[in-house]
Amino acid sequence: MSDLVDSTNQLEVGRGDVVSATHGPTSKKDGHLRRKAWIRRLPLLPALIYMVIVTQAPFVVTLWYSFRGWNTETPGSNKFVGFASYSAVLSDPAFRSAAVVTIEMTASAAIISMLLGSAMAILINRTFMGRGVVRTMLITPFLVMPVATALLFGTTIYDPYFGLLNWILSPFGVNHVNWVGLYSMPSVVAVLVWEWAPFMMLIVLAGLQSESLESLEAARVDGANAFKTFVWITLPHLRQYIELGLLLGSIYIVQAFGEIFILTDGGGGNGSATTNLPFYIYNKVFNAFDFSQAAAAGVIVVIATEIVATVTLRLLSGLFRATEVMS
Repeated sequence: MSDLVDSTNQLEVGRGDVVSATHGPTSKKDGHLRRKAWIRRLPLLPALIYMVIVTQAPFVVTLWYSFRGWNTETPGSNKFVGFASYSAVLSDPAFRSAAVVTIEMTASAAIISMLLGSAMAILINRTFMGRGVVRTMLITPFLVMPVATALLFGTTIYDPYFGLLNWILSPFGVNHVNWVGLYSMPSVVAVLVWEWAPFMMLIVLAGLQSESLESLEAARVDGANAFKTFVWITLPHLRQYIELGLLLGSIYIVQAFGEIFILTDGGGGNGSATTNLPFYIYNKVFNAFDFSQAAAAGVIVVIATEIVATVTLRLLSGLFRATEVMS
């Protein structure tokens, strides 16, 4: 009996040695792999720290000021007030008007830019003489600074006396029309479309050039014409590219400020026709000197932008998914 117990104990000790021998090198190997992974990520650490400092630190400061009642024209107002600034902003009719203007401006500029950009992408996706020159010319507006673009349109195109638009329309009896003053929203949207249509074109062009040539050839063999091929094969393929273009374009267009400020000489258009949310925040800081309400409006804009972007993506995904099922 004692011999059996001794054998069993030896067997257990042997098993322990095997387990420890097995787990020891494995744990060392895992630790080595983790160290190598951290070493590979180490060069990205400065960029990560920079992005946190540049983006998240200002947002935290903005969040801090949004809970205070700081107005530089009111001595002693820099104190904690809770959600009072948020309540004041949400109950402000000017804020609600700016929100509506922002939605109208962003939606119209993004959709028109996508339609025009898609048309340009289809054009330069074909092979023809001088395609490289045409592609460069179409991309150029996206590379121009927004302030320079606004100055170009304001002084060269929209000017009531020397503008190209009035000169082109003069044979039809159109003379000395103050386009920015009378048609503020269409004037600003046209500038935004001129800026962002090339961006949409590049994204859609990438989608067109990644399309399978075998699928297009099979459609032609089956007798599908160009329109049916585009609707049932090319358009579903471009779904993710169109979604990406609309999402990124909307995020950037919703921040439009320089174009509005330059075109309207800092006045926000005909009354408040082009006063969007960034311009509203600017007025709160530099005209009303209310830093807390401006910070609260900025936080609300960030949250609303995230919600709108998420809902838009879901709607677009559902629309294109339905199109694919029908096909």
